[in-house]
Amino acid sequence: MQILKHQLFHVTMKSTTSWHKQSVKICSSCPFGTILFSCLVAFLLFYREPQVFAQEQADLLITNARVYTVDGRFTIAEAVAVKNSRIVAVGTTKDLRASWKATQTLDAKGKFVYPGFYDAHAHLYNYGRTLQYADLQGTTSYKQVLERLKAYRKANPQARWVIGRGWDQNDWSVKTFPTKEPLDSLFPDVPVCLTRVDGHALVANSKALALAGITEETRVEGGLVEKVNGRLTGIILDNAMDKVYMRIPSPTEQEVENAIIAAEKRCFAVGLTSVAEAGISHELVETYKKLYAEKRLNMRVYAMLTPTDENVERYLKQGVYQTDYLTVRSFKVMADGALGSRGACLLEPYSDKPSTRGFLTVEPAWMERLVERVSKTPFQINTHCIGDSANRFILDLYGKYLGGTEKRTAQKNKRWRVEHAQVVSRADIGKFREYGIIPSVQPTHCTSDMPWAGERLGAERIKTAYSFNDLYEQRGIIALGSDFPVEDINPLYGFHSAVTRQDAQNKPKGGFQPDQALSRETALRGMTIYAAIAGFEEHLKGSLEVGKLADIVILDEDLLAAPIEKLRKIKTLYTISGGVIVYKR
Repeated sequence: MQILKHQLFHVTMKSTTSWHKQSVKICSSCPFGTILFSCLVAFLLFYREPQVFAQEQADLLITNARVYTVDGRFTIAEAVAVKNSRIVAVGTTKDLRASWKATQTLDAKGKFVYPGFYDAHAHLYNYGRTLQYADLQGTTSYKQVLERLKAYRKANPQARWVIGRGWDQNDWSVKTFPTKEPLDSLFPDVPVCLTRVDGHALVANSKALALAGITEETRVEGGLVEKVNGRLTGIILDNAMDKVYMRIPSPTEQEVENAIIAAEKRCFAVGLTSVAEAGISHELVETYKKLYAEKRLNMRVYAMLTPTDENVERYLKQGVYQTDYLTVRSFKVMADGALGSRGACLLEPYSDKPSTRGFLTVEPAWMERLVERVSKTPFQINTHCIGDSANRFILDLYGKYLGGTEKRTAQKNKRWRVEHAQVVSRADIGKFREYGIIPSVQPTHCTSDMPWAGERLGAERIKTAYSFNDLYEQRGIIALGSDFPVEDINPLYGFHSAVTRQDAQNKPKGGFQPDQALSRETALRGMTIYAAIAGFEEHLKGSLEVGKLADIVILDEDLLAAPIEKLRKIKTLYTISGGVIVYKR
């Protein structure tokens, strides 16, 4: 534009000079000619370049920043202009100030700007609900769990159930599952349900078991009702958990909405602007639509529907739904349980419990019918697979309907996903590339599990677990999430785990299986543009490019350069959704 201005000025000067010459000829015989000519010379000497182009109006201008655009070339800029919720310019501070006049200007003062972070696998509503329950995360013993329950009951004496979440026996000195007897003693007349941190196991007291109709004879396919010496322990795994959950009173509409809004607030505080809701009901989709319509929610959601018959029929008939805020085009299936509760389906028995290999939580024939039907539509299938047996089953089933490269091209790249992909046999990992499957992983699962995962899997099998770099290299894409509330919602914890393979104390030195660490650039892409691609949303978000939604986060330190010991301590200064500041530190 500056060059164009100079060109126009040159043309104007030529025209003006020509006119001056003619004027001098006309006025040469006039007694006032000399005076007139002098005036014209003075005009030219003091002539200033005209403002050929007026500044355009923007809503927000971010200046003096180090802007990681995360575009195809990983361009670094200084400033971003926003208008009508979209990015309209990215460049230098000087150029954007010259071209844009903003209603609001944010001087970043050298701080670091990134695309809004995107959690590719989370449970937003469930996280909001856990904020209303007894928080059992971080407990170091069953005794401590019981103390927190007593405090919760004191604060909520009218609650019809005592509900908690977050315990993990692997963090206790005595690493055995809790039992119902202490719960029976403390709460003989109130049902108690305490869900393990991974969401794949719970312990219930006798009151809750009775309400659920669970007895020593109860059997559930794809689940387990634990007994010791023929008696119930209170431990319930995977599909069997539904029997208890179905007896818990449903939340009111207001409680559901409050949970979502509370979760959004926490997400914005750590730089999250988008989440993939992994496994939700039709009713919850409608709640999201309602909150968006009422302008009470700004968090963007990629909805993975639970594959009930009702949901499959409804949404395959309706077709893909996508707005700036909500995308509905996928089904989330649970193929097995979790490693921590030994429900993950393994090819060989657990090293620390040879009596079990875990189990599939889905009936294979049903799963194939679903895959076959969805393969004929634009919808995506995203399947939870932890164990190497579950991963093999799903990869092979996907491959049957996706085929190799030629067939996949004809299928227009369906981007089917494997969620977690925790333990994948070396014989199977190449199937991600062959069939065009996207791995969606949670780096903090690796660093949370590493103290005991080797004991579960054994010395050889652990080598094929949490192989994030190997997975990434299959297709050059990996979507990163947290699975919150299973893990912390802070995406920087996942970034740290991905690039260091270390826990919050930066241990072990050198990292756990460090050859599987991701580069910082790859990890940043995994929580921005790769997550967007995994949800068919790369035209809307994931990078700071003209035309995309102005979802932006500003941090106080540089993710790409900060020492590893600082990564978990980096603070979110601003979170911006659609050009609007929704969080300020």
